[in-house]
Amino acid sequence: MAGTTSLLSHRIPWKSLNLKRIPSPPPVHNNMCWVAAKSVAFSVPRWCSIGLHTHFLLSRRHFAFSTPWQPKKINCSKERKSTSTKSAKKVRELKDDLDEKNYPHIIWWKEKMQTCMKTSSSQLVKKLSYSNLLGLDENLKNGSLKEGTLNSEVLKFKSRFPREVLLCRVGEFYEAVGFDACVLVEYAGLNPMGGLRSDSIPKAGCPVVNLRQTLDDLTRNGFSVCIVEEVQGPTQARSRKSRFISGHAHPGSPYVFGLVEDDHDLEFPEPMPVVGISRSAKGYFMVQVLETMKTFSSEDGLTEEAIVTKLRTCHYHHLYLHNSLKNNSSGTSNWREFGEGGLLWSECNGRHFEWLEGDMINEILFRVKELYGLDEKVTFRNVTVASENRPRSLHLGTASQIGAIQTEGIPFLLKILLPSNCTGLPAMYVRDLLLNPPAYAIASTIQEICKLMSNVSCSIPQFTCISPSKLVKLLELREANHVEFCKIKSVLDEILQLYKDSELNEILRLLMDPTWVSTGLKIDFQTLVNECESISHRIGELISLDGENDQKTSSYPNIPNDFFEEMESSWKNRVKKIHLKESYEEVDKAAEALSLAVTEDFLPIISRIKATTAPFGGVRGEITYAREHKSVWFKGKRFAPSVWANTPGEEQIKQLKPSIDSKGRKVGEEWFTTVKVENALTRYHEAGANAKAMVLELLRGLSTELQDKINVLIFASMLLVIAKALFAHVSEGKRRRWVFPILIQSHGSKEKGEIDGMKITGLSPYWFDAAEGSAVVNTIEMKSIFLLTGPNGGGKSSLLRSICAAALFGICGFMVPAESAIIPQFDSIMLHMKSYDSPSDGKSSFQEPHQTALFLWMKSAEVQKQQKGHVLLEVLLKP
Repeated sequence: MAGTTSLLSHRIPWKSLNLKRIPSPPPVHNNMCWVAAKSVAFSVPRWCSIGLHTHFLLSRRHFAFSTPWQPKKINCSKERKSTSTKSAKKVRELKDDLDEKNYPHIIWWKEKMQTCMKTSSSQLVKKLSYSNLLGLDENLKNGSLKEGTLNSEVLKFKSRFPREVLLCRVGEFYEAVGFDACVLVEYAGLNPMGGLRSDSIPKAGCPVVNLRQTLDDLTRNGFSVCIVEEVQGPTQARSRKSRFISGHAHPGSPYVFGLVEDDHDLEFPEPMPVVGISRSAKGYFMVQVLETMKTFSSEDGLTEEAIVTKLRTCHYHHLYLHNSLKNNSSGTSNWREFGEGGLLWSECNGRHFEWLEGDMINEILFRVKELYGLDEKVTFRNVTVASENRPRSLHLGTASQIGAIQTEGIPFLLKILLPSNCTGLPAMYVRDLLLNPPAYAIASTIQEICKLMSNVSCSIPQFTCISPSKLVKLLELREANHVEFCKIKSVLDEILQLYKDSELNEILRLLMDPTWVSTGLKIDFQTLVNECESISHRIGELISLDGENDQKTSSYPNIPNDFFEEMESSWKNRVKKIHLKESYEEVDKAAEALSLAVTEDFLPIISRIKATTAPFGGVRGEITYAREHKSVWFKGKRFAPSVWANTPGEEQIKQLKPSIDSKGRKVGEEWFTTVKVENALTRYHEAGANAKAMVLELLRGLSTELQDKINVLIFASMLLVIAKALFAHVSEGKRRRWVFPILIQSHGSKEKGEIDGMKITGLSPYWFDAAEGSAVVNTIEMKSIFLLTGPNGGGKSSLLRSICAAALFGICGFMVPAESAIIPQFDSIMLHMKSYDSPSDGKSSFQEPHQTALFLWMKSAEVQKQQKGHVLLEVLLKP
C-alpha cells in the first residue's frame, strides 16, 4: 500500500483482515425493545404533566394530519389554542357563515398564508378575508363578488379547483387576486398590482410572455395552478370576453396549452404520483397513481422501514393515509410516535396528508379524479409488477450507505455505473433498478443484453429518449408540435434500425421483457415492429422533416426581412407543402401584393428623401417593420415639402395617413401608411392566419390519430431509454475493467454441485477506477455467518460496502468491480453503518465498529419447498 494513491492508502490491505466463521447469534427478545420504547415514551419531566405534554404535541399538528387522537372535525391547529370565549365564538361564527364544503379549503389557504415571509406579501395577507375561496374582502375596492363581475366568474372557476392557484387571462396579463395574489408575490417574485394600497384587494400578475417562468416557480414550491384563458376573437361592444379553463400545471406535470404553435421542445419533468398507504395482515400496503399516464401500481407486504424508504425516495404530489394505520396489528392501540408504527408516524408527521376510508385503491382513484378534474368515466390501467421471485427493495440506510441515493461523503453509484454524459431518463431507470432490484429472470435478461452489447461491432442508434408521460399528455391534449413528431419518428426509426441489423436484432428481442416490466404493457415483438413502420410512415407523410427545404420565407427588397420571417416562421416548414398547396399560394400572392403596394406608395417618397441633401436633423424617412403592431409602415419626419410643386413623390405624400393600432388609436407622430398598403397588409395577415390555422389543424389531427397507438409509442420510447442506459453502463464497465458475474439460483441442490454462497475474486472498491490501477483487490468467499476483525482504519467498513455493492450490481444484472464473481440470487440486502462513515473523505466508523454489519439473505432448496426460514450470509465487525 505504500505506493498506492487511493483514498484507502492509509489503511491496511484487506488481505490482512481476519474473516472468521461464527455460529448464528441468538435472537434479541422483543421485550427489550418494548422496555426501551417505554422508557423513552414516559421520560417526561416530573413537573410537567403527561396531559400538558400531549397537548403540546397536538398543537403542532397540521389540520390535514388528523391523527387518531385528534377530533374528526377539521381545525386550524397551527394557531395557538385559546381558552378565550371570544376567540371560540369568532371561529364558530366564521364556520357558520361559510359553506361546509368550502370551509376546509379556506382553512387550508389560511395556513398557507401564515407561511408568507416577505414584507410585501405579508402586507397583502392583512387585507384578506377568510369568508370565500378567493379570500376577497368585499368592502375593499374591486372586491365585489356580485354576479356579472370578473371576481364572480373567477370564483366559479376557483370552486372547481379550490386548492389550486388560479391565473386568469386579462388582455396581455395573467392576473390573480386574494390568496392567489399573495402566493404569486411570495413564491414567484412578482410585485403587487397597484402597489400596496390599503383600500384595494390583493392583486398580482405576470405578462403573457412570462407565464411559463411563473408556473415553474409555483410548481417548484409545491403549488398546483389552474389557468383560465380568454376566447380570442372580436367581441361585441360592452360585453365581457368568454373564458375557459385551458389547463393545469402540477408539480411533475407542466402546462402545455398552445405548445402546438411553438417551434421548440418542452422540458418535461418526471411525473409525480399520488401516493396512498394502508395496512393489512400482510404488512404495509402502498399504491401509486400517475394521473398523466392514467396508471396505478400497488405493493403489499412491505415492512415499516421499506415504506419509509419509498416515501423518502419518491417525489409525490399528494399523500393519503388509510384509517387502518391508526391501529396496530391487534387493532387496539393508537398510531403513536413511539412503539409500533412510530417510524412511519415520524416520517408523515412533517408532511401534508389526508385520511381515507374504505377500499384503498377505489378511494384513491376517486380522489385523483376529483383532484385533477377528470371525468368519472376515465379509467386507470393497473401496471403492478408481481413481487414473487424478486429481491426486496433496498432499505433507506442501505441505499444511502452504498450511494444508491446521493449522500454526502458516499460515492454516488450513478456516477460510477454510467458515463458522465449519461443523465436524464436513462440515469433515472438505473437508479430505480438499484432501489428496486428486478425479478431474477429479468436480471438474467439484463445481463444477457449487456453481454451482447459489449461485443457489438456495428454502429448503434442515437437512442432518442422521450418521456412516456410527455408523449401521453401532448397527444391526449393534441398539443404535440412538429418538433415532437420528428422526435417520435426518430424513436420509431431507431427501433427499426435495431430490428434490421443482425447484431442488434437479438438485443431488441431481449429488451422486450425489461420494457414490459417498466411499462406494464405486453406487446408482441412483430406487432411492435409493424406498428413502428406504420406510424413512422404516417408521420413522414405529413410532417416536414429536417433537410426538406421547399418552403422558403417570402422575401422582397423593399420590405424588411424580419417582417416576413416573424409572420411565416410560426407555420412554415411544419407540414409538407403538398397538403396545403392552395393556402401557401394564397400567402405568396398576398405577399407579392403587399410588396407592390409598398413599392407604389412608399418608394417614391423614399427616392425623394434620398435625392434631398439636408444637414443633420433634416428630412428623414424609411420603410420600417413595426414589430409590436405586425405591420410595415412608413416612418418619417419633416419630409413634406413647404411648397407643393407637383414634383416626384408629392402625390404619394398626400396619400399618407397616420397609422393606428388595433384599438383605433394613433400610434405616433412619425408613423404613416396608406389605404392601399393597409388593404394589402390585411389580405396578407388573413392569408397567413388561414394557413397557420390549417397547419395547426393538421398537427392536432395527427395527435388524434396517434392516440390509438399510444401504447406502442410508450413501449417504444421506454425500450430506447433502457437500451441507452444499458449501453452506457456497458461502455463504462468495460472502461473500468469490470466483469459480468455468474448468477446462480440460491436454492440449488448440493447433489448437482451448485453453490449457495458467494465468491468474488479480485474485488475492488467500486469507487476506485481499476483501469488506473489504484485499488487493492481481495478475494471473498462466503457461505454463512462470519466475524471480520482488524485494526481501526484497516478497511473493514470499505470491504463490507464493496461486498454489498457487488451483490446489488449482480442481482440487477450489471457488471461488478472484480476479476470474477459468483453471486447468488439474494432475496434481500442490508448494510448498516454509522452515519459518519465517509469513504470519499477517507473517514471510517471504527469508533463503534460493533454497529456495522452486512446482511445478505437468500432462500435454500428446503426453504423453497417449505416456504419458511432463510439462509443468512452475515458479516459482523469486531474491533
